[in-house]
Amino acid sequence: MKVVLAVAALVAVAGAASVSHEELEFRAWKLQHGETYESQRKMTWLNNRKLVSQGLKSYRLGMNIFADMDDQEYQAMFASCLRSFNRTKTHPAASFHRQADAASLPKAVNWKDKGYVTPVKDQLKCGSCWAFSATGALEGQIFKKTGKLVSLSEQQLVDCSWVEGNNGCEGGTVEMALEYVKDKGLQTEESYPYTEKEGKCRFNKEKVYATSVATEGPISADIDVSRITFRLYDSGVYDDPFCSSSSLNHAVLVVGYDVTVNGQKYWLVKNSWGVAWGEKGYIKMARNKNMCGIASNAVYPVV
Repeated sequence: MKVVLAVAALVAVAGAASVSHEELEFRAWKLQHGETYESQRKMTWLNNRKLVSQGLKSYRLGMNIFADMDDQEYQAMFASCLRSFNRTKTHPAASFHRQADAASLPKAVNWKDKGYVTPVKDQLKCGSCWAFSATGALEGQIFKKTGKLVSLSEQQLVDCSWVEGNNGCEGGTVEMALEYVKDKGLQTEESYPYTEKEGKCRFNKEKVYATSVATEGPISADIDVSRITFRLYDSGVYDDPFCSSSSLNHAVLVVGYDVTVNGQKYWLVKNSWGVAWGEKGYIKMARNKNMCGIASNAVYPVV
């Protein structure tokens, strides 16, 4: 029996020794990237490895997540984004309104190191590169203006900007995405997370307003004040389900938001009826219910 075991051990050692370095590397790569197939893409992987092994002068190649894809598969994966670029020919190109003398420019610029850029995201198998590019530009501008780095929702653009001409995971343009944001606003990534697929638009305008109030400042809003409960308001969080969200007849100023000790979210609203009304001229209005149409028509100036 010992002889048989010894022979078996020798065979196992010989088998392990016969495995090539490429095979061991391929197995390690599959484990790292969660692939389970045995030979389906192995030839493609080996061909790409040869290219990586050649090396180049100014940059390096590596066996990354695309190492088992051939050219056709890779091009198909991003075809929707590429088609969207072709459509931009029908739209006027964006112009850069500032010009500077090249001699006055710094030798190097890195906005990432200055805190303007959110962590790297992953569009996965959805042709939504246009959405990620648009949110990245907006995130940088918000940081430039406020010093606050807010990760914005690509998924909202994928789901909701069809009227502007975008096609979700089948492609779109940054210009049309920004046009949508200009009219509708954009939620944070946390409140409207990425799903890698098109879905029903779940846009919550009040969550966008929260971002705007936090980053831009006070916001003008039109509301319905016809209810007697509003007229006689004294204190607390105003919450009347019969207050209209469409028949708007009064303009106010949203100056902030908060949560009560009981967990009730509210907008802090400045009225123009003097300090004898409400809480010294202010009213707390229930948040995330479009109470009295507070989210139906709100704007802020850009100066």
